[in-house]
Amino acid sequence: MTLYLWIKLLHILSATVLFGTGMGTAFFMLKAYLSANDEAMAVTTRSVVMADWIFTLPAVVVQFVTGLWLTQHLNISMDSVWFYTVLGLFAFVGACWVPVVWIQIRIRDLVAAEADSDSYRKLMRWWIALGVPAFTSVLIIFYLMVSKAGAYN
Repeated sequence: MTLYLWIKLLHILSATVLFGTGMGTAFFMLKAYLSANDEAMAVTTRSVVMADWIFTLPAVVVQFVTGLWLTQHLNISMDSVWFYTVLGLFAFVGACWVPVVWIQIRIRDLVAAEADSDSYRKLMRWWIALGVPAFTSVLIIFYLMVSKAGAYN
């Protein structure tokens, strides 16, 4: 296999880890929250925070590095609409993800301290409000990765 195919495979695998971990942790975090069970919320938030450090953060780094390499290898101009759109969406997702991680850590700590569940309800609303546009943006990035719409203009 060529270097290009290895980098492309790594890029696809890291995208899969990033999206899959994000969807999985979001599902379980939301289910725990909706259960109104503080014990479930405690276990879930500990696992979600750990998953972000073990899976999400490394996948983000790999996505960025392999994405830049692939862009250059495929002769896509860094002045193209495609590049600016992908980079802008990537930055936007990151700008949503950083506060989401902080929120998850804060909720984990509140639940561990046996705080009243009302104390993290507002944080969960912010978590959802940041998560929806971030996931939508990731789907748009997937479309742009596959279609390369605007990449060669």
